[in-house]
Amino acid sequence: MSDTLLVEPSAQPAAARVLGTLLRSREIAIGAVLVLLVVLTTLKSSGFVFSSDGWRNLLVSPALLLILAVGQAVVIITRNVDLSVGSTLGLTAYLTGKVFIASPGMPVVAVFVIGLAFGGLLGLVNGLLVAYGRVPAMVITLGTLYIYRGVFLSWAGSDRVNADDFPQGFNDLGTASVLSVPVVMLIALAVMAVVGYYLRTARGGRELYATGSDPDAATLYGLPVIRRVLVAFVLSGALAGVAGVVYAARYGTVSSGAGSGLELQAVGAAVIGGVAIAGGVGTVWGAALGAVLLITINRALPMVGISDFWQRAVVGALIIAAIVLDRVLAARQERQLVAARDLARREPDRRKAGTPA
Repeated sequence: MSDTLLVEPSAQPAAARVLGTLLRSREIAIGAVLVLLVVLTTLKSSGFVFSSDGWRNLLVSPALLLILAVGQAVVIITRNVDLSVGSTLGLTAYLTGKVFIASPGMPVVAVFVIGLAFGGLLGLVNGLLVAYGRVPAMVITLGTLYIYRGVFLSWAGSDRVNADDFPQGFNDLGTASVLSVPVVMLIALAVMAVVGYYLRTARGGRELYATGSDPDAATLYGLPVIRRVLVAFVLSGALAGVAGVVYAARYGTVSSGAGSGLELQAVGAAVIGGVAIAGGVGTVWGAALGAVLLITINRALPMVGISDFWQRAVVGALIIAAIVLDRVLAARQERQLVAARDLARREPDRRKAGTPA
């Protein structure tokens, strides 16, 4: 009888375990909210999806924020934050225009490589200051946000890059579609897939999670914590650079205000998507869904007659709710670990006394 009692509580049907996992998945919860939002908005205004531009805007609008949120997620997983990505995007977008003005025949792929490298260089500056200077990332990246923006303002001034400065093939990239899916969204999805695969399967990706979970323990274990922090910031900057090239292709016009304010949206998207601000928890899939949800909310609420104030209030409430939920889940997990540890300590005593568990 005692053996039966030991087995039955843990012997749950596979379907029940799968259902429990799905219910605990932040990504699935966000996806469900997103689908519900789209359905309700479409019922109110069918043009939200079923119009000449509705479907395209639904996919194109989140692409830039999705790329930034993926990079931001990697940094937050290491228990840091990058507030300079909006300025990095703007600088790279303007650089893209200047490259095409100087070399009109430059291949588009080469321009993406230049944007990737330039953004990665700016991210490396952040990483070096955070990792070796041991200054909180929020302070460093807040400073580089203004430095990079100041460089951008000095460089661009009142000038701007126009669509005529780009080759037609590059401009077409911002409007082209493959099987009704915009190319810019395909680029964003490719970025998400590559980074997600790295975090999930590569040793370096797993070490990023270990670094964010407990940096001191990771150091004692022998993990290259400084190197992983550098990798996170370089990756965030590189993806902001890619987003800058995509920005230039999509809008065709780049002025000194490009990318302003996107850094906070990227942080919000990652947090709403389940990336714990305390580090060590989250996925790029969740951050991507958070980005899509934020942009969809901004598009949907005006269509149902909700004022701009309430749009911002809803986004703020979502961020607060996500952080509170993370804390609740973390506290619950900690209680479960303490209970399991106490049970493991009592088990030898029970066996000696001959008492069933």
